Amino acid sequence: MSELVEGSSLPNRTALPTRQRAPRPGGGRHRAPVPTSLPSDAPILVLVVSGQTDGAPSEIASVVQVDNPQIEVRLASTGSLAEALPEDRAAVIVPLLTWPDPAVLGEIGKTVAATGGDAVITEPLGPHPLLAEALHIRLAERGLARADRVRLINIASPVDAVIVGVSGGPAAVQAAQPTAVLLASRLTLPVVAACLDGEPGLEAAATRLRAAGAQRLAVAPCIIGHEMSAVALADAAGAVEAGCAAPLGAHSLLADLVARAYGSQLAT
Repeated sequence: MSELVEGSSLPNRTALPTRQRAPRPGGGRHRAPVPTSLPSDAPILVLVVSGQTDGAPSEIASVVQVDNPQIEVRLASTGSLAEALPEDRAAVIVPLLTWPDPAVLGEIGKTVAATGGDAVITEPLGPHPLLAEALHIRLAERGLARADRVRLINIASPVDAVIVGVSGGPAAVQAAQPTAVLLASRLTLPVVAACLDGEPGLEAAATRLRAAGAQRLAVAPCIIGHEMSAVALADAAGAVEAGCAAPLGAHSLLADLVARAYGSQLAT
């Protein structure tokens, strides 16, 4: 069954692994992703995950609800999506994906077509500059990157290069390339994308980077967390002797991207 995230049952906001951001003025590119007030029949936001809804997906849904109390937020797996779709209102379906996964998007599309409801499916969360920022923060939390973007000549970087790790094979690696470019611009370091659980894998990426002179490597998992176990992730990074950041998880920037995806549909 789907989960309806109610305001009264949300976890403590400060308990989530989030990062405080400075307030930004309204208007322009920094305007709020969702209007502060919505009509009572505004579309429901249905966040869909391919797999279990507990853990990071549930926390992300909670953060979205806390930050946007004017939205009704529901969380569902691809298997329970039909039950989460409203019968008498429109819905905006936001796939909890950092890259376009044809299998997951296809399953969501089939469910929407079968129910015949009024629903629109948004694009995945990436690529986006906020996704690269979240990866940067996760690296910094493990001491694998500077915590800010100021690159002073007399301060050395903790690593020589970064591998953006994804799950899903060649298609996922190709889709992650723009995010790798955005992260490289933030770190001013070589950044390549590779698959965590297939080919083209971490070993080939590490070999290429070391051949170019990069000896100290770090892996930045561009995954939410449910796609791969923590043990398997650590083993994959350890096999190429690279440091490893935590998955994106329930970072506040992921919740921001979900709200932006919803808000972009309201705007159209």
